Amino acid sequence: MRRKGTMTDHSINSEFLNEKIPFKIYKPEVFSPLYKYHVAIMQDGNDYFQLGRMATISDDLHSQRRIDRTIFVGIPYQDKYDRSKKYHPNGEHNESYIRFLVHEMVPFLDDLLPTYQMGHGRILIGDSLGGTVSLMAACRYAHTFGKVIMQSPYVDDKVMNAVNHAPLLQQVDIYHTIGIAEESVTTTDGKTLDFLSANRELNQILTKKKLSYTYHELEGDHNWGTWQKDLPNALLTLLGKSEQEG
Repeated sequence: MRRKGTMTDHSINSEFLNEKIPFKIYKPEVFSPLYKYHVAIMQDGNDYFQLGRMATISDDLHSQRRIDRTIFVGIPYQDKYDRSKKYHPNGEHNESYIRFLVHEMVPFLDDLLPTYQMGHGRILIGDSLGGTVSLMAACRYAHTFGKVIMQSPYVDDKVMNAVNHAPLLQQVDIYHTIGIAEESVTTTDGKTLDFLSANRELNQILTKKKLSYTYHELEGDHNWGTWQKDLPNALLTLLGKSEQEG
């Protein structure tokens, strides 16, 4: 099916990561520089566009006028090892990747696009480890990232501690899902972990924070079949059309 919107390729020579980071930007069909847009930054960018069908979902929701004006940005990973180094809480490039998002990616997008240039206008999206790094970035930079969609995030003690001690997390709107079949997930390093129990524990912590928080346990496992089906609901929850947009 032909896309209604426009996909363009871009890159940033990151000083924090010491590498060239490519990414894709998808603008809706009726894009106009006369209006302000939300910006959704997706970890696992190619997966969200290809397996998650994010461009098609964007086309549908925008044409039905069901979500606020939103531009989708997809940041890919090189391979599973690169992904782990950048997204895992203990990854050797995790700190640098989060700084890249805050200090390089956000200024680039704000310069290039008609964004709100405020936290409420930026949303981080990710599955598994991509969801984890999205949450961790928002814990530290709540003024920069005001919304998070995390699908089946990896959760450990470091993540729990970050959430417990995030002073401004109440300012962040969070959409959080986990599949009820995710009791035995094989990770990149070959370990088998109970994602369901860990996410239920994270849910309890986030619920006590009394923030704008949506949590769902889905029928499904740790895969794109589960995540793709839930994406429209995730976007409608955090980006649903507001009355003032008309």
